Amino acid sequence: MNVSELARRLKVTPGELLEKAPGLGFGIGERAIKVDDLVAEKIVRKWYENERRERMRTSLLKSGAVRAAVVTGPKKDVTLPSVIVVRDLAGRLNLPVTRVIQELMRAGILASQNERLDYETAAIIAEELGFAAKAEDVKTDTHEQVQAQDRMREIMEKEAIENLVPRPPVIVVMGHVDHGKTKTLDAIRSTNVMGGEAGGITQHIGAYTVVKKDRAITFIDTPGHEAFTVMRSRGAKVADIAILVVAADDGVQPQTKEAINIAKAAGLPFVIALNKIDKSNADPDRVLAQLADAGVTTESWGGNIPLVKISAKTGQGIDDLLDVVLLVADLNADKIRSNPTRHAVGTIIESHVDKGEGPVATVLVQTGTLKKNDWIGIAGAAYGRVRAMRDWTGKMLTEAPPGTPVKVLGFKVAPAVGDIMEVPDNPKTLELKKVKTSRQVAEGFTAKKQMPVEGEEGAPKKVMFQAVLRTDVLGSLEAILGMLEKIRHEDVGVEVIQKGLGNVTDADVTRAANASKIVYAFNVVPGPQVAEQARDKGVLIRQYKVIYELFDDIVAELNKILKPEVFVEQLGTFETLAIFRTETHRMVIGGRVRDGKIVTGEKARVWRGEDPQGDVTIESVQSGKSAVKDVHAGQECGLSIKGKVKIQVGDRLDVYHEDVKERKVTVMR
Repeated sequence: MNVSELARRLKVTPGELLEKAPGLGFGIGERAIKVDDLVAEKIVRKWYENERRERMRTSLLKSGAVRAAVVTGPKKDVTLPSVIVVRDLAGRLNLPVTRVIQELMRAGILASQNERLDYETAAIIAEELGFAAKAEDVKTDTHEQVQAQDRMREIMEKEAIENLVPRPPVIVVMGHVDHGKTKTLDAIRSTNVMGGEAGGITQHIGAYTVVKKDRAITFIDTPGHEAFTVMRSRGAKVADIAILVVAADDGVQPQTKEAINIAKAAGLPFVIALNKIDKSNADPDRVLAQLADAGVTTESWGGNIPLVKISAKTGQGIDDLLDVVLLVADLNADKIRSNPTRHAVGTIIESHVDKGEGPVATVLVQTGTLKKNDWIGIAGAAYGRVRAMRDWTGKMLTEAPPGTPVKVLGFKVAPAVGDIMEVPDNPKTLELKKVKTSRQVAEGFTAKKQMPVEGEEGAPKKVMFQAVLRTDVLGSLEAILGMLEKIRHEDVGVEVIQKGLGNVTDADVTRAANASKIVYAFNVVPGPQVAEQARDKGVLIRQYKVIYELFDDIVAELNKILKPEVFVEQLGTFETLAIFRTETHRMVIGGRVRDGKIVTGEKARVWRGEDPQGDVTIESVQSGKSAVKDVHAGQECGLSIKGKVKIQVGDRLDVYHEDVKERKVTVMR
């Protein structure tokens, strides 16, 4: 779309559009001539949303100035965040949500209870209702608000330099789906782990150790599709170096850019593994140019990012890749050190409940040495004791030094992926906190949604697709929920009304029967009785082994309930002067076109004075004795009308054209 065309649509000049676009988050350039159609639609939505917010703020300021003297007496203090939902604002003010909505309406603003207000707008509303608003301070010093990675950094900073010794580097492998990430890992460790993996995508974060030049290297395997952003981000936080796998024949893809951004945000040095170099359509130069456009300049192009050409299929370049990884590790040797003599601290990188072994988790030991019978603490709570440890080959271990991934048995409940596990100096120091169950941990993965009460004033018209979700492990559940958070639409959304770990249960079927009649089962199966109950209640149990296929199914269901968007274009106005014939649901009338034009086949709204009577369809237009396609302003003509409305002399017909546009649910990148 041309910039000038987009500017006309927004009713501004091209110069004003180019000036304001960066402020809305769109860097299209000061001298841009064309804009991608998808970006243009996003600009339009953002532009109108910004205008609406400005009108809201201006209206509230005017209303507040007029009514400033209405509220008397001392005002109660209330703290408000930078952004707050109307319903939450009502809760903080201890007022009915309808009272807050009425205050907004009094200012000429129609807002639902789920409308987001910025601090300035919310503060004005609060002050008009008798409160003194203050900005909420963001507390970062409480234990609950310290993020897992901050806790790890805090522990590492307290270590004395003289106690630190080199440890194996931890490598995270990233890349777009089907670019050969898992095959690369397979070639590195010479162990085929792909046989049982669906669609070539590793479903859960695993960790593996290989030896090169008598030096151990730990690899964390994060899934490669965008659906696993949450898990991949966690993997990046515990790694020292990243390997970015890019296919030489496919080039840089959206997930490739996403991985680059994650590595940069985590401050990870990374190496480019240019895979599939043996294919006939491989084009390394094109990929190098695409990488440069994405902000990654390789050494061959004068940058500082190493690039190794490999073929995971044939094994070409794998040794060179490991050599480069060790070289990068040596360049960052001062950061890849830890204290093996202290009590162990590590990160949970995989967690699930095993039928035979109970709650188990894969722990990457990052400092200290984890030993058998050590007590396990997470966030100050006692989570159990190390009954047994296994390495990635299944070998039993009695201790695990820094940089070692181990499968730990002995947890009371399965912890959450990303939790920091600590072995306390004294087990008695662990607080008497109640350990979260797997179900409670799962509930914490997403913010609780405040759904409107049916019939309550201000309830939004947004239609929610209510999904029931069952997965095998916490990592899968977290990845799916994080993926669903990307779905954004003003008219439809996804609400996970029930979720859990393990096989599908009777309760899942019963809950789904009263909602979407679909249970999504990821890597789990229903029992015979549950399957029979589902058939009786008309519930579909859809089983998946690849997460993005489950995601695509949910998006397809949303598109089914999403109504198309209808654009109405006013064409002309017709004044009725005579009635020639009246039949059942059909009339022939005569009159004059007051403005615009009357077109055959279009619809018209009938007005009697200021009251609408209903809509009719113009079957044909006749000028003189000839049937014509359209008649313009100032001309007289006859119309054949189809519809239930009985038109009278003097009635006005507003002719319009409806353009129906199919809408699709979009996923935020």
